[in-house]
Amino acid sequence: MTKKRVAGELAVVTGGGSGIGRLLSLGLAEEGARVVAWDIDGAALGRLEEEARGRGLEVSGVVCDVSRREAVYAAADDVARRFGPVGVLVNNAGVVSGKPLLETSDEKIERTMAVNALAAFWTVKAFLPAMLERDSGRIVTVASAAGIIGVTGLADYSASKFAAFGFHEALRMELRARRSRVATLIVCPFFVDTGLFEGVRTRFPLLLPILKQEEVARAIVRALVRGRKRLVLPPFVYTTWLLRLLPTGALDAVADFFGISSSMDGFTGRKGAQRVEKSPEGAPPAPRS
Repeated sequence: MTKKRVAGELAVVTGGGSGIGRLLSLGLAEEGARVVAWDIDGAALGRLEEEARGRGLEVSGVVCDVSRREAVYAAADDVARRFGPVGVLVNNAGVVSGKPLLETSDEKIERTMAVNALAAFWTVKAFLPAMLERDSGRIVTVASAAGIIGVTGLADYSASKFAAFGFHEALRMELRARRSRVATLIVCPFFVDTGLFEGVRTRFPLLLPILKQEEVARAIVRALVRGRKRLVLPPFVYTTWLLRLLPTGALDAVADFFGISSSMDGFTGRKGAQRVEKSPEGAPPAPRS
């Protein structure tokens, strides 16, 4: 497998102010990349920049609400003007509601779809043209095991991650049809201990452990450097595709046995993580082709 260096590349990481995004920003910088972290939380970005400086790493923060396409396009133009062409795009930003469908507000459903799924459309449309022009670049989509199998209490989240997975697959096929050397990496982890999934439980931790965010971030950076196209964590999640061959009743029974159906029963989530942020009002953006 050919190694792909990231040293000297400009990398944009969405949701880069905390959790896996913060660790990815620092990890890519340790590999020699110049990193621009996007996040809606300016204070978190400030702490990230300070941490990076203390470690001699090059990480800059840009406040951006990726759910708003006009904000994405404006931030992308700013990045190109200030830092140059982007070589690595990591679509990592995500939110979780963590409630049954009928207990989830319309606003939270819309927010989840906007951040977890639609944002990738805007970032890719913003950065892919320059990558195609250079015939070089890498696009990473951080999806989820919940984008492979539905989970009780995660209707909006699971739907958004199924969408992210489907978008990435179609994008990969488009790039393949163009014979482009722009590469892609899809990431599907099981629950990660970022705080967004505080309170979730696993019945068989040896097979389906709650993943450590540090380990997930390292695995993503390693997969990116090694030129992998798919990363599923832990490996047991790969069996989900085989389970799809079973009748629905049998699939449900297996999901019950492994505790997937009840994994969200103790969910509490990170304090403040479920709020719907208000975006400033603005004129409708001009469409971007």
